[in-house]
Amino acid sequence: MKKKRVVLTLPPDLIEQPIVYNLIKNHDLMVSILRANITPKEQGRLVIELSGEKRKVDAGMAYLAGLEIEIQPLAQDIKWHEDRCIHCTFCVPTCPTGALHRDEEGLQVSFNKDKCIACELCIKVCPYNVVEIQF
Repeated sequence: MKKKRVVLTLPPDLIEQPIVYNLIKNHDLMVSILRANITPKEQGRLVIELSGEKRKVDAGMAYLAGLEIEIQPLAQDIKWHEDRCIHCTFCVPTCPTGALHRDEEGLQVSFNKDKCIACELCIKVCPYNVVEIQF
């Protein structure tokens, strides 16, 4: 099973199209909507995780590309500023996926972009603005 997390930027003419439905129905994919910001007649931003057989995920991505949707890997929109982190661990218990975690000795916080779902819970608790999500 292949998983792919992407950020889709939808132009105004595609806002009301059944894109997620088509990914599920026509490409036999599981689609998890991690975040959505849609403004009718303007623009839409959708963060999704596609899951399925590799060939089906690839076909779904080709379908999206054919619609001329801007597609970016989710990791490109998340910045972790390690130089700002004082390793206070406030963020660790708030992270639902374990993307932010403490090392074995409990001295350093580290960040795994592949586990991040851009929920922004860490942003609310970090006084040093270590994580930045660029949506």
